[in-house]
Amino acid sequence: MPVEENLCTLSYARGPSRPLLELTIGDLLDRTAERFGDRLAVASCHQSKRLTWAELSEEADRAARGLWSLGIRRGDRVGLWSTSCIEWIVMHMGCARAGAALVNVNPAYRSHELQFTLQRSRMKVLFLWHKDKRADYEEILGRARHGLNLELEHTIYFDSPEWPALLDAGGQLPDRVAIDDVANIQYTSGTTGLPKGVMLTHHNVVNNGQFLAQGFHYTEQDRIVVPVPLFHCFGCVIGTMSAVNSGAAILLPNWTFDARATLKAVHDERATSVYGVPAMYVAEMALPDFASYDLSSLRTGMMSGAPCPVELMKRVLNEMHCRELVIAYGQTETSPVTTMSDAEDPIEIRVKTVGRTMPQTEIQIVSTATGETLPVGEQGELCVRGYALMKGYDGDPEGTATVIHADGWLHTGDLGIMHDDGCIHLTGRSHDVIIRGGENIYPREVEEFLYTHPKVDEVQVVGIPNARLGEIVAAWVRLRPGVEATEAEIREFCQGQIAYYKIPEHIRFVDDFPATLSGKIQKYKIREFEIEARGLQSVANAATA
Repeated sequence: MPVEENLCTLSYARGPSRPLLELTIGDLLDRTAERFGDRLAVASCHQSKRLTWAELSEEADRAARGLWSLGIRRGDRVGLWSTSCIEWIVMHMGCARAGAALVNVNPAYRSHELQFTLQRSRMKVLFLWHKDKRADYEEILGRARHGLNLELEHTIYFDSPEWPALLDAGGQLPDRVAIDDVANIQYTSGTTGLPKGVMLTHHNVVNNGQFLAQGFHYTEQDRIVVPVPLFHCFGCVIGTMSAVNSGAAILLPNWTFDARATLKAVHDERATSVYGVPAMYVAEMALPDFASYDLSSLRTGMMSGAPCPVELMKRVLNEMHCRELVIAYGQTETSPVTTMSDAEDPIEIRVKTVGRTMPQTEIQIVSTATGETLPVGEQGELCVRGYALMKGYDGDPEGTATVIHADGWLHTGDLGIMHDDGCIHLTGRSHDVIIRGGENIYPREVEEFLYTHPKVDEVQVVGIPNARLGEIVAAWVRLRPGVEATEAEIREFCQGQIAYYKIPEHIRFVDDFPATLSGKIQKYKIREFEIEARGLQSVANAATA
């Protein structure tokens, strides 16, 4: 869709022209280690482990040589199924040095989802822990692998002699890794149904990290608390690559999010920046002893991953001393950030919009009916073009073509309005993705799993508003004739099979569903009914950026 010349009246913006780095992740790590070798690179507070930039670079080389010793070569896939830990960062950098594509596996996955990922990703090695408080990963993996002919040749457990042995294996580094090689594959529901492997290149994430670091005004003096999961783009690009670009330190407060551990990390490490989805900030400020933590060292931070309530942002600015807090917008397919407010922007911009177009990126808002670029101030679908676009969905050219059209524009499925100053206000989603506390859930995934229950005849899944998490999952279920079931029975069926955050928190048994004359289910009416029945009108109408 061509962009018309009279841009001042159209919803089109091109971010600033800034040089793009022609570096791989490994190259960038080398450069940072040379500049800031003795400075702290990463501290895992819950493990009491710390690495300088020089040490992290050395550990990355050891991991890369170990991968070579297992037969991993440039372009092979390596899975990492773990919560936040220093080993995660080492493997992230090590896979990049080895020229391998790191496949992020969500620790919340259970056998049904893990089986899907193992088959689709074609990973040859999987790194994991035996178990933690949440799950027995070895047992889940055993169930997921049962009866399958997989390409998975090795499983390396961090809490076994296999891990130190791998680091001492002494293989070699590849002769060449290219900037357009796939560095990372992340499984996301996105906008097109069942999970797809988003392929992100070194060029994608190195440069997104560069522009993020510039937006935060990071230097090697900064210390970033990263309580968001590393398997998401929020963790492994915003959390990690902005630090590798600037020399700032990465501080991991806990295996998974813990409000008290997050504030303690800020307090103990004199952190200057903290990240989180809205629900995390809510939990932190709700702690009875919140006032006992010294947060005065904080300067900046990011709230993203879900719609950001304006009043919550104002509280974080004031009560957590994050006077330069920014918010951003993006998705995994755009590696991830495409709009961001600047740390020096007026508060009004930072609490009421998701900022402006990032450098070397184009954004336009188009009519969902005609695809034409809309005038400023009119609601339409956000489209993105530029260096940040994924290489594609792994093994799915048709799915890729569905979202990235021939003219190079990626259609996000999100709705928004562009203001005269180029700032964007998000207004909704044209697809029915549910965002629960920063986790993307595609209803079709949950529906297809629930259809495997022997008593379920038909099911429809929607997201309904929740003050703490943004949205939660609700399911309407029609049972097969002559059978009965309870909400607890349906939820118990989900336990251990799908991730906890996908399990419906509300289940309503119905005889039929609202539909058009042609029989198409009207999910918006299901959502409206639940909002009315549960008295959620004020939550649904809360202002967000």
